Amino acid sequence: MGVGPHPEPWPSDVRLDPELLAAGDRRNVEDRFRYWRREAIIAELDEHRHDLHVAIENLEHDANIGSVVRTANAFAVGAFHIVGRRRWNRRGAMVTDRYQHEIHHHDAAHLIAWSRAQGRPLVAIDLVDGAQPIERTPLPRNAVLVVGQEGPGVSPELLAAADLVVGITQFGSTRSINVAAAAAIAMHSWILQHAEVPSGPLR
Repeated sequence: MGVGPHPEPWPSDVRLDPELLAAGDRRNVEDRFRYWRREAIIAELDEHRHDLHVAIENLEHDANIGSVVRTANAFAVGAFHIVGRRRWNRRGAMVTDRYQHEIHHHDAAHLIAWSRAQGRPLVAIDLVDGAQPIERTPLPRNAVLVVGQEGPGVSPELLAAADLVVGITQFGSTRSINVAAAAAIAMHSWILQHAEVPSGPLR
């Protein structure tokens, strides 16, 4: 994966990193960002991030958190929030967290207070009584999508505070789907409602 050292003479672009130009770029980034400095990539992404946030409860050091963060990067989510333990399992993120904005909340009450102060509706993703089918539910443009831990789901405190609770319609025998998969579906549902999706081929 990636590219080797850039042929000389090197291009004169302040966004490029001399060390990467000399050694090659093996990072998990799109080709358009090859050899770019990390700060330059963040600045470019900041010009096009969506007004969506996603929050992940980190109560049990869930290995799925990294996958949620990686998907948040793919959909250019404005920021991701970690609720609970500050340290989280980053392996599944594939270093994509380095190009995103991370906000930490020491508990659910802190996230609730932050979202209220920012005027951002909390949208809990969980299959609980009263959950509306996400496939037919308008999602707020400036929502904070909240996912819980694998197994227990969204905590009772956040469910009670949520402005909207939605679930993903299922048709098989399992009680639930993986939390990282659920978060990806929820983020993509928001994308279908609010993002400018290309009309032609992606590649």
